[in-house]
Amino acid sequence: MHYPFVPMPQRKPLKWPNGARVALMITTNLEYWDEVREGEKPYYPGGPGIVGDTLAGNVYDNPNWTWREYGQRVGVWRMFDIFEKAGVPTTCTMNAKMGLKRREVIDYVNAKGWELVAHNFVQSDLLTNYAHDIEGERKLIRETLDTYKQVVGRPAKGWLSSSLRSTLNTIDLLAEEGLIFITDLLNDDQPYLVQTKCGRPMVSVPYTSEVNDFTVFMRQGKDVNGGFAVFKEQFDELYREGAASGRLMNIGLHPHVIGQPFRIRALREFVDYAKSFPDVWWATREEIAEYYLANHTDHI
Repeated sequence: MHYPFVPMPQRKPLKWPNGARVALMITTNLEYWDEVREGEKPYYPGGPGIVGDTLAGNVYDNPNWTWREYGQRVGVWRMFDIFEKAGVPTTCTMNAKMGLKRREVIDYVNAKGWELVAHNFVQSDLLTNYAHDIEGERKLIRETLDTYKQVVGRPAKGWLSSSLRSTLNTIDLLAEEGLIFITDLLNDDQPYLVQTKCGRPMVSVPYTSEVNDFTVFMRQGKDVNGGFAVFKEQFDELYREGAASGRLMNIGLHPHVIGQPFRIRALREFVDYAKSFPDVWWATREEIAEYYLANHTDHI
């Protein structure tokens, strides 16, 4: 993996379609967790658990498992209702097990024409488990992409690794499989090109670990007003900067967190707030990657 280090002031202006200042992505993470896994190694939680005392992987953790399932049964539908009523898309990530075990959610997203991004096979099997096993990582990626195509009905164009835990080989392996964007990297407010060993271009469309419901609500302990304030502050500054050169904004959301009744207002009010501004591109990652490849390969 290699990409140029070019500070923001040394770049050419980035121009979004129709003069937009900000390309805005609201990410809904659709993630399935197995009830148990083999062995006594603690089950990787993928964020703070709803209760402490991490259990061995082969012991069923009822509160944490059912808390996450709440997002699939209830929370995600609150989120979808907001997006539908506002007439804006959400860009969804989907692990393969979610497609196999919770097909109703994936079919609904697909029918709406919203984006689905490949997101590992299952949340607990991180790519970093294969940091020194490139063939093992390649196998896992291919199994994920095969299941994605089977469930979604088309090949995946992009990838988000579980918990952002990719390896130094991941981007090269994804490029070999024909994908065009990666969303693991957290180091920018604009897309950029990553060089790959096979020579196919890969666009970094950054994710965020800070403007993220896990961080805002679970780690920082903000209430619904504090969550909205974080989303608004991020948008306002990027919108201001985007007058000179386009910016990306992403909010990372999990249905079992933001989808709770006492938090959902933060999402509803932010969507209404952002919709009140002109020059906002409610974009998918695939749209951003394809536009960047077609128009801005010399941006950096």
